[in-house]
Amino acid sequence: MTTFQDLGVSAPILKALESEGYTKPTPIQMQALPIVHRGKDLIGLAQTGTGKTAAFALPILDRLHKDRKFPGEKSCRTLVLAPTRELAAQIGDSFRAYGKFLGLSTAVVFGGASMFKQKQALYRGVDVLVATPGRLLDHVSQRSVRLDKVEILVLDEADHMLDMGFIHDLRKIATILPRARQTLFFSATMAPEIERI
Repeated sequence: MTTFQDLGVSAPILKALESEGYTKPTPIQMQALPIVHRGKDLIGLAQTGTGKTAAFALPILDRLHKDRKFPGEKSCRTLVLAPTRELAAQIGDSFRAYGKFLGLSTAVVFGGASMFKQKQALYRGVDVLVATPGRLLDHVSQRSVRLDKVEILVLDEADHMLDMGFIHDLRKIATILPRARQTLFFSATMAPEIERI
């Protein structure tokens, strides 16, 4: 039986997983972790409830932990885009739970919440930024976040982002990001529009 340790997950994250009650990886985690660890791009087709958040969060946290650097003022090293505030909040909670022994910073920004508080969270720079596309572009236009230092981009539930009409926002965001980055797409289905991004 494959374990998280077999998949290269570091000791502080293993400790966090144990405290969260996770004992063995799911199929999507067994397939995705080695690819993400190697810095490769990935398109993962997975339904909600299959452990896909951990499939990208664990190797990202490992990388940020092993290659520590200051993200820079108003910058982030990892950008995770989600279609809804509920999913964004859930992903942010997962990054915090899995990374609780690492000392990394995570911020979550979405509409319907205080821009001022979000700007404060972004000011010093963060290791992981989880955002909905519209609110992220609000912060970009107000210059409260910079995307020029993003090393890893994750699109979670990419199919739902298309269904909700975020394709233009996603294209705008893609033009701002550095070309040299790792890109991870997770979706229940894969539309050609998403692949082109």
